[in-house]
Amino acid sequence: MTLELGPDDKRMRLRYAGTCRLCGRAHAAGADAIYERSLKSIRCVECEAPAGEVGDGIAGASARREYERRKDAREQRIRSDHPKLGGLILALSEDPQSTRAWEAGAVGEELLAKRLADLPDAFRVMHDRRIPRTKANIDHIVVGPSGVWVIDAKRYKNKRPELRVEGGILRPRVESLRIGGRDGTKLVDGVRAQVDRVRDALADDVPPVMGALCFLEADWPLVGGSFVVDAIHVVRPRLLIKRMMEAPAVALDVEAAASRLARAFPPA
Repeated sequence: MTLELGPDDKRMRLRYAGTCRLCGRAHAAGADAIYERSLKSIRCVECEAPAGEVGDGIAGASARREYERRKDAREQRIRSDHPKLGGLILALSEDPQSTRAWEAGAVGEELLAKRLADLPDAFRVMHDRRIPRTKANIDHIVVGPSGVWVIDAKRYKNKRPELRVEGGILRPRVESLRIGGRDGTKLVDGVRAQVDRVRDALADDVPPVMGALCFLEADWPLVGGSFVVDAIHVVRPRLLIKRMMEAPAVALDVEAAASRLARAFPPA
């Protein structure tokens, strides 16, 4: 059987030894394999990319590309500035936080993609979608019987997302998101802007479009683990999956809506 290669794949003879990221098989230099450009990894010719990785995008691909670009640029700069000690400096130091944040973001998207793979076949899941005419992207778009979900994955290890409410009786009620005690409301604003983009792309046939901030590896309480800030769901992965599956069904042609959104937001 001949497997169809995605736009990110290149079949080649390896210059260096490597290991298939899917099955773990070792390949010697000169072996025939498929090189995945955005992930900078290889897979066996016989190993088909998991469902959703080609037509539906690769989770975390753009964030991982940016991480690799920044990491490579730093390494080249240090080796150029310190020809003799560059290797030692790199071995004894780590990438700046601004670079590591891109890797953390990629890992968060990859982890959530694995959770989203548990959704029934009635759902269509798209990963890492580019917003045209901007530098931004949407981490995940899910289209299913309960409507359209726009999801931003966040990996804030050991930090607790919390809802803060100010005002109410005598003053206007103001909701904000706190993450480990710090203001994270701009993340809510970002998802709301993405939701508006998706609604616009669906134009005259707009089903319910929900926005969600999904925090992975966060310090969620034992009970609960979700709340809503300005109509955006802030939730842990398990509850997000449950919410999408248990929300009331709506009148929606899932395949038609997914196809329309796939054209409007191509893979990043």
